[in-house]
Amino acid sequence: MNKIGDLKDQNILFLQGPMGPFFKKLDMLFREDGATTYKIGFNFGDYFYSHKDNYVPYKKTPAQWPEFIRAFLTEKKIDKIFLFGDCRYYQKITRKIAYENGIDVYVFEEGYVRPHYITMEKFGVNGFSTLSREANFYLNLEKRNSITPVHAKQSKYQMIKSAVHYYLLSNFFWFQYPHYLHHRDFSALKEFFYGVRDVWRKGVYKVVERDYEKLITHTLSKKYYFVPLQTHNDFQILQHSHYGSIEKFIMEVLESFAYHAPKECYIVFKHHPVDRGRKNYHAFIMEQAESLGVKERILVFHDVYLPTCLQHAIGTITINSTVGLSAIGYDIPTLTLGDAVYDIEGLTNKGTHLHRFWHHHKAPDPELYQKFRGYLVEHTQLNGSFYGLIPKEFTDQQNIV
Repeated sequence: MNKIGDLKDQNILFLQGPMGPFFKKLDMLFREDGATTYKIGFNFGDYFYSHKDNYVPYKKTPAQWPEFIRAFLTEKKIDKIFLFGDCRYYQKITRKIAYENGIDVYVFEEGYVRPHYITMEKFGVNGFSTLSREANFYLNLEKRNSITPVHAKQSKYQMIKSAVHYYLLSNFFWFQYPHYLHHRDFSALKEFFYGVRDVWRKGVYKVVERDYEKLITHTLSKKYYFVPLQTHNDFQILQHSHYGSIEKFIMEVLESFAYHAPKECYIVFKHHPVDRGRKNYHAFIMEQAESLGVKERILVFHDVYLPTCLQHAIGTITINSTVGLSAIGYDIPTLTLGDAVYDIEGLTNKGTHLHRFWHHHKAPDPELYQKFRGYLVEHTQLNGSFYGLIPKEFTDQQNIV
């Protein structure tokens, strides 16, 4: 993975991390390795999940942030910055200024490879990644044995508890940071409602979708194209694709399917589990499908086991979800319609138009996949979890240097 170098005598800045104590733990580990650390926070949730002796509250307006962070980086002689999500307003500006000044930036994100991994990539992730998109780069690498990760012990309870604390505290003490600009809706009340509805819907879907797995493994096996939907406010869509919404993506896929796909084939749409309490595209999809005359060839669900959906599909169509990389791992022809780190000729059907993909698609090159995945794991993935096992790269001094 990315080596972050010897931390002794280094000046480290933490910006927002994932909701919870992950960055607080890294902060302490980095100090134990001899670094001087700082944490800038933007709301009371950031304050709660920070050490108080090196915490710097930012309470000015978003417009004043570039001037503030430029001066802070110079004054504190910052050597490295660690942050989560490089498309958020404060992070995006910081990354740009740091790059101009030769300061290393390490960006955390959910794992490209799942489960049991998180992503940490130097300079940027997803569409901002510096990973090569050339197949020959990976094919020319020596073949290595695949790495089996240890179980990351991800705790859903810890994740939910962290989010609840973060939202409640930030909302209750909003007046402490009156100018804070969040990257998404920041209402604790709404999040509580979505959480309750998520639990209720999961119970309902367990009943109403009980026959769907048998349907796709028998009746529809190798007769459908699989379309995994991404979260409605995902920066992967808003920043790294030309779509402004999931609805636009759905409409494009349905229209192409109606006019260009084989008449005996189907489409299976699967909602993203994070959106279960927030969004339900079923009515919208069926309304569009009916207007196009393909309603009888559409299946929409939420909680059918993802690997099963992939293994029985003809092909997978996605904007740039990591599900696309999983599909490639199952030897399923895959088409991305946005910017994805794995959109490489030989892995995906890169350059193929959606209209053509229905009839002419290629399976991924298994050698290229194994070498790409191995490189990806070694250079960008950490075996661990934001809400579970701390990656050994941060707990083992020898692996850091």
